[in-house]
Amino acid sequence: MRVGLIGAGRIGVFHARTLVDHPEVSEVLVTDPLTERADAVAADVGARVVADPDSMIGKIDAMVIAAGTDAHAPMMHLAAEAGIPVFCEKPIAVDLPTTNAVVEHIAHAGIPAQIGFQRRFDAGYRKAKDLVDNGTLGHLYSVRTTTHDYEPPPPGYVDMGIFVDTQIHDFDIVRFVTGQEAVEVYASGLMTTVAAFGDDRPVETGVVILSLSDGTQALMSGIRHSPVGHDVRMELFGTGDSVSVGLEPSLPLRSVEPAGVPVVEPTPKTFLDRFAPAYRVEIERFLDVAQGKATSPCTPEDAREALRIAIASNISRAEHRPVRLEEIK
Repeated sequence: MRVGLIGAGRIGVFHARTLVDHPEVSEVLVTDPLTERADAVAADVGARVVADPDSMIGKIDAMVIAAGTDAHAPMMHLAAEAGIPVFCEKPIAVDLPTTNAVVEHIAHAGIPAQIGFQRRFDAGYRKAKDLVDNGTLGHLYSVRTTTHDYEPPPPGYVDMGIFVDTQIHDFDIVRFVTGQEAVEVYASGLMTTVAAFGDDRPVETGVVILSLSDGTQALMSGIRHSPVGHDVRMELFGTGDSVSVGLEPSLPLRSVEPAGVPVVEPTPKTFLDRFAPAYRVEIERFLDVAQGKATSPCTPEDAREALRIAIASNISRAEHRPVRLEEIK
């Protein structure tokens, strides 16, 4: 397979290495608006640089989009027009009209498409889903999710807000693990300037209560600064068992109990530290999808549902009220 990689930033570099290491990938073509980044990636992994995404058409069998969010929808349209299987990092777009146009175009073109919600490929989350699916947990009373970044985004980062940019992963993984849909959202949050980071790197928090289709409540915490490390967890409480995802020795959370277990260093500091294996598996799975060996494990429609919850959360925070998902058409 020949694969085109659009975007040579941090996640693009990671995907490039996964692609060139795959036995069924014969060539990787890479492009980035910053040509020096594309050149660096190509030199690092042995890829070939092309001038722009259009230059890839006719030369690739699949496309991986790891560019900035504003490029996601146009590049997915490009893939659909060319009939090329496409993988795209989340989100497709930050608004529903643009997202809907992409979903419809992909469906009309009939191409395989996978969206990058990497937690679906993490071993802990997949085990939790198995326990829900096989009935071990019984009826779910409550679900809790935690997504706390080690540091706020870097200066100049185009921040889409904590619900769309960060907790959208929680919205997707709750749907995936529980098999339920969100029916109502109540959200709150604040923005704080911290001297250590400066005025251009505010710390945002988000708290969401998500009501699911069978009555289960999901309680979600998002914070842009967790001083011990990148903290991503999920807890599920049911009639049959209570389990946790992310409860590991390196969990960046200190116990103050006298017999508390100390944190094992190093703790994860970035999403790649926490989810490197999952990122590899999702790209490997996409290559199977692109070759017709598997169906998409995270469809554009899945991405749209996560975005609907994020939009409902923004409305709820702004208007100080619960928002029914049926309001988000």
